[in-house]
Amino acid sequence: MHLSVEHVIAAPADALFALTLDVQRFPQLFTGCGPVPGLRCIEHNSPPGIGATRRVESMDGACMIETITFLDPPRRHAYRLSGLRPPLAWLARVGHANWTFSEEATGTRVRWTYDWEPASVFTRPLAWLLLKVFMRTAMTRCLRAMAQSARPVGEAA
Repeated sequence: MHLSVEHVIAAPADALFALTLDVQRFPQLFTGCGPVPGLRCIEHNSPPGIGATRRVESMDGACMIETITFLDPPRRHAYRLSGLRPPLAWLARVGHANWTFSEEATGTRVRWTYDWEPASVFTRPLAWLLLKVFMRTAMTRCLRAMAQSARPVGEAA
């Protein structure tokens, strides 16, 4: 089950890349949608690097683990999201996220994809519908929030 969103943001790639790994700022940007809860907090279990983990707590109290699977600042990072709790766990076992950042004339194109492993062949149709509607909307909202909070291209830090 593949989801993809992208947005061109008027900010440099390095700033946007850093924002997606910022445990203080990023949770405020992912507010969720419907049954997909927003984020309460993120904690590093180890410094960012391949194999490093982060504890992600959602607004409904669920605690998940992100394991970094690819890290190439400021172009790309990817992670595996595990430890899902119902209702998401009824739909998917694990999610594989991928962020890419490519600079353009007007800013940086940010592309965020998720590939979800369905929990069951029986729940796959419902999972696809709910993830496509609610998770994709939550991801789109997050990119818009990033665009509002990021510093514009050429602006000093």
